[in-house]
Amino acid sequence: MKQQFPLKNVQQEKRIFRGRVFFAIAFVFFCLAILIARYAYLQIVHHEEFSNASDKNRIRLQPIPPARGYIYDRNGILLADNYPVFTATLSKADVTDIDDTLKRLIPVLDLSPEDVERFNSRVKTVKKTERVTLKLNLTETDIAKFSEIKYQFPGVYIETQMTRFYPHGELFAHVIGYVGRINDKELKSIDKDAYAGTNLIGKIGVEKSYEDLLHGTPGYESIEADAHGNVLRHLGRKESVRGNDLFLSLDYGLQTVAAEQLAGRRGAIVALDPRTGEILALVSSPSFNPNLFVTGIGHDDYSALRDNLDQPLYNRALQGSYPPGSTIKPMEALGGIHYGTVDWGTTISDPGYFHLPGDSHKFRDWKKSGHGSVNMHKSITISCDTYFYILAYQMGIERMNDWMRQFGFGAKTGVDLPSESEGLYPNPEWKMRTRKSKWLRGETISVSIGQGAFIATPLQLALATAITANHGAHVTPHVLRSTRGAKVHEVINAPTGKINFNGTEEDWIKMRDAMVDVIQSGTGRGIKTPNYLIAGKTGTAQVKSIAQGKRYNESILTDRQLDHGLFVGFAPAENPEIAIAVIWENGRHGGSAARIARPILDYWLMQRKSNPMLPANHQVSGGLMTAGIKPGELAASTVAQVASNAARLNNTISNIPPAEDGELSE
Repeated sequence: MKQQFPLKNVQQEKRIFRGRVFFAIAFVFFCLAILIARYAYLQIVHHEEFSNASDKNRIRLQPIPPARGYIYDRNGILLADNYPVFTATLSKADVTDIDDTLKRLIPVLDLSPEDVERFNSRVKTVKKTERVTLKLNLTETDIAKFSEIKYQFPGVYIETQMTRFYPHGELFAHVIGYVGRINDKELKSIDKDAYAGTNLIGKIGVEKSYEDLLHGTPGYESIEADAHGNVLRHLGRKESVRGNDLFLSLDYGLQTVAAEQLAGRRGAIVALDPRTGEILALVSSPSFNPNLFVTGIGHDDYSALRDNLDQPLYNRALQGSYPPGSTIKPMEALGGIHYGTVDWGTTISDPGYFHLPGDSHKFRDWKKSGHGSVNMHKSITISCDTYFYILAYQMGIERMNDWMRQFGFGAKTGVDLPSESEGLYPNPEWKMRTRKSKWLRGETISVSIGQGAFIATPLQLALATAITANHGAHVTPHVLRSTRGAKVHEVINAPTGKINFNGTEEDWIKMRDAMVDVIQSGTGRGIKTPNYLIAGKTGTAQVKSIAQGKRYNESILTDRQLDHGLFVGFAPAENPEIAIAVIWENGRHGGSAARIARPILDYWLMQRKSNPMLPANHQVSGGLMTAGIKPGELAASTVAQVASNAARLNNTISNIPPAEDGELSE
C-alpha cells in the first residue's frame, strides 16, 4: 500500500517564514545600529573637526596685507611711495590641478621663467586659503587676454595690490635701497603669518634695515564664497596696520648737489652732522634705477648693470675700501701727542726722503727736494710725508693701530645700513693670521701715510673727521631721524662716548687750526672762501705701484690707473655743522676731490636756508612734500637737472692744475 504525503506542510512553511522575517529584522536593526554608531562618531566625536572643514568650503579667512610705510627726507620730501598695480593671483583652495593651470596660464599672462619659479616656491609654503601671486604689474594686454577666457581658469583672479615706487630714481638708490619679491631664502626666515598676502620685502639700504618698521601688521577678512570661489558676502574684517613712516636725516638738496659733483665720475661722498651722527648725504657714483627691481628686473637689464665695468650696483660709500692717503695725518699726529712721541714744537729737517736705520731703501716724500724744516703744524698744512715716516717709526705699528681704531678705522661704524665693510687697519697679528708671514718695518712706514694694506671706506673717513671736529667725542652714523606709526623705535642723536686722549683741549684746537691752514694756504687752498672757515685735509692714494727710483708719469697710465683723489673736512671750523669725506676714483690728486666738496659745503652753510633745492614738480600734501611724478617713470626732471648742472661743472673740475699733494713713490 502506498504511503500518502501531504502536498503542503503549513506548519513548516510558517516556521521558515518566521525565521526569515526575524533574520531580516535583525539584519535591518544591525545595519541601523552601525549607521547610528557611524553618525554618532561623525556628529559627536568629530563634530568640531568636520564642522570647521565644512565651514572652510564656504567661509574663508583671507589676509589683508598692510600698506608699507612711506620714507621721507628730513624736510618731508617723499623718497619712497606706494602705488597700486594689477596682479594675477591663484587661490590654492579653488584650483585642483595647480600644475596644469599654471602651464595653461604661461602664454596667456606671458609668464617668464622667473615668474614661474617664484610662484612654485611660494605656493608650497602658503596656507590653502591664501592666494599666491602669479605676476605683478600686469599690462593692459595681459588683462585683456585673460578676461576673454577667465571662465577657463576658476580660482585665478585679477586684483590690485600696492607696490613701491621711488620718485627720484637713481638719486637715493644706494641709501634708500629697494624692495623686491620674497625669495626662497627669505621664505625660510620670515614669519609667514606676518607676510601673508605680501609679495615684497626690503632687499638693501633703508628698506632692508628697517623692514620691521616699514612692513606693518596684516589684517584678515572672513568671507563667504561659492563653489567657484566667488565672494558672496563679507562676514567680518580685522583691518591691517600700515607700516611706520620713516623720516631720514638725508637732505634732498644736499644729496642732489653731491650727486651733481660726481655725475659722470666714479666715487663716493658722505656728509654727516658731527654733533649727532646724522648722515646728511650719501652718494655712490655711478648709481642705478631702483624701480627696475621692484616687480622683478629683466635678465637683460640686470646683466647690463652686473657687467658694467663702473659697477653701478656697488655702494662705494659703505663698501668701497680705498687707501685713505694723507687724509688720516691729523688723526695720526694726535696719536703722537697722545703717546708723547711728538708735540707741536717737534721739528724735523726733511731732505725729501726717509730711510730706516741700517736700510738703504728710501721712502720718498711727495716733494722730491723735501720741505726743509717742518714742525707738526706745517706737516699737516703741506702734507709732509717724511714727518709721518719718522713719527710712525717712533710710535710703532701696535700703538698706531690702538690709536687709530679709536677713530673707527678697521671696524664697522655701526651705521643703520646693511652690507657695511670693515675696512682694514693692519698689524703684525693680522698679517701672520692672513698671510702667514712676519710684519716688516717698511710696512709701518707705508701705513703712516694711508698706503700699504691700510684701507678705509668713505663713511669711516667721514666718521673719523667728525670725531676730530668734535674734539674726540664719538658719534654713531645713522640715517633714521624719527619714525611715525604704531611701532616704537628710539633714535640716538647724541655723542656715544669719547676717545682716550692724554693731550689737552688746546691740542684739538691747534689741530683744527692746522687743518684750516690746509685750506687757507696749503694743499687745499683751491677751495678757500671768505664766507666761512673750512678745516680740511687732502689726500692722494696710489692705484698703480711705482718702482723704487722711478718717477710717477701720468702720461703712460690709463684713466683707471691714475691716483685716487680724497678730501676730508668740516665747517664752519670753529663750530662744525657738517663733516664730509670725498673720494674721486682716478681723480689724480686731493685738490680735485676738495673742489668737489666745496659746492656741497656752500649749499649746506649758505644756500639751504635761503634758497633750498626742491624736487621738480613737487607739491605739498598734508604738510609733506611729494614729487609730482607718475609711477613707472624715472624722475626724468631730476636726472636732467643733475646732468645739466654737472655739465656746467665739468669745465671747472676737469681742468684743475696738478696739486702739490702727492704720495709715496717707490
